[in-house]
Amino acid sequence: MTAPPSGLGAFDLTGKLAVVTGANRGIGLAMATALAQAGADIIAVSATVPDHGSAVQAAVEEAGRTFTALRADFADRRAVADLGDTLATWSRPIDILINNAGTIARAPAASHPNEDWDRVLEVNLSSQFILTRAIGAQMVKRGSGKIIFTASLLSFQGGINVVGYTAAKSAIAGVTKALANEWASHGVNVNAIAPGYIATDNTAALRSDPERNAAIESRIPAGRWGQPSDLGGAAVFLSSPAADYVHGTILAVDGGWLGR
Repeated sequence: MTAPPSGLGAFDLTGKLAVVTGANRGIGLAMATALAQAGADIIAVSATVPDHGSAVQAAVEEAGRTFTALRADFADRRAVADLGDTLATWSRPIDILINNAGTIARAPAASHPNEDWDRVLEVNLSSQFILTRAIGAQMVKRGSGKIIFTASLLSFQGGINVVGYTAAKSAIAGVTKALANEWASHGVNVNAIAPGYIATDNTAALRSDPERNAAIESRIPAGRWGQPSDLGGAAVFLSSPAADYVHGTILAVDGGWLGR
C-alpha cells in the first residue's frame, strides 16, 4: 500500500470534487470555502442557493475552482433521493461529501410539537442517510471517498429546549460510527465534526439572550463564540489524505467546551 503524502501535500485537495450541503451560508459556506482554497471543486447544495451570484460561488471561484449550485429541500425525502440519484451518476465521481444541511426547533420538551420533531429528524438525520447511501455506495465501489457529517456538542450532551435536534445529532454520531465500520475496509472514510457554539443564524436566539450568552461564553475555555471559519481546517483535514487512517471519529471543534 502506498503511504499517504506527508507535509502540506497531505492536505492538498487539487482535482477532488466535493459536495457540500447547506453551503449557502454559515458553517457550510465556510467549509466549502476552505475546501476550495485547498484545491477542491465544489458542488454547493441548499434549498435556497441561487444558480449565480451567491457568496459561496464567489468564494469558490476566487480560489480558482469550479462551482456548481444544486437546490434541494432536505425536508422533502423525495427531493433528497432525486439529488442522490443525480450525484451518484454525476459526470465526475464525488470524492468528498460534507453533510452539513440542518435545521433546529426550540421548544420545551413537554410542549415540543410533533411537526417540529418530524421536520428536524427528517432534515438532520433521515435525509443525511439517504444522500450518504447514494453517494457512499459509489465510493465503496470505487474504493475511495471521504464523508463528513456535521454533528454537534449535543451528540454528547442533552441541551435545553432542543429535544428533536439532540435526538438527531446523537443519532448522527451513531450513523458515523456504523458507516465507518462497514466502509473503512473499502477505502471510504466516514467521520464527523462536532461544532461548539458557533455564531450563525441558528444560534442568534442564544446570543441575543444576555443571560444565556454570558453563561455560554463563561464556560468556553477559549473565551469566545466560534466563527464558521473555525471549522474550515477540520473539514480540509478530514477530506484529505492526511486523514486516511481516521475512521468513525467525531472531532469536536468547540473552543474546549467538552474538556471543561
